[in-house]
Amino acid sequence: MSVTQAVSPPKLGPASAGVLMTPEEFDAVEEWDDTYRYELIHGVLVVSPLPLEQEADPNEVLGYLLRRYREDDPRGSALDKTLPERHVRTETSRRRADRVIWAGLGRRPDPKLDVPTIVAEFVSEGKRNYKRDYEEKRREYLEIGVIEYWVINRFQRTMSVFSNQPGVPPVRVVAATESYQTPLLPGFELPLARLLAAADEWEETN
Repeated sequence: MSVTQAVSPPKLGPASAGVLMTPEEFDAVEEWDDTYRYELIHGVLVVSPLPLEQEADPNEVLGYLLRRYREDDPRGSALDKTLPERHVRTETSRRRADRVIWAGLGRRPDPKLDVPTIVAEFVSEGKRNYKRDYEEKRREYLEIGVIEYWVINRFQRTMSVFSNQPGVPPVRVVAATESYQTPLLPGFELPLARLLAAADEWEETN
């Protein structure tokens, strides 16, 4: 990837890949070609295609399960908000997360100020993406105070939960046949098989 010295572009698109930007310049951009995803990684703009159906559909299922929990479970008020495809602010980067979850605030979060309580990523194919999701994003998210980081891997049929909580194992691997429960969302149960099934439906048609 070639890197060129930046001018703040009036609109970001695929030709903007490799531009050098500050976090403040990135935050100030108002126009995007929204058929792509944009991340600022240590001062360099990275442009990627939109997520595949095998990633986007399980993310929709996860959002549905979370919202149903908030509406139907007596303890659902623990979930403040959840949103797909949002930037997570670190000191030098703006990482694009597949899903962010705020819990325990007791109010609507301010995305510019409130670090997500939980971040979820759906792994894309390729060694580079594996390293990004399991190593780089894990380190950056936990450093800024994300309490749990969920990595859903449809290839390995697992979900890895990385935790920042004292007294909690730093990583737990959830198998395809298991459900995950977190103390951050009392009463919420995430059956991993539901997410994997949503991904599998797209694999069967492609």
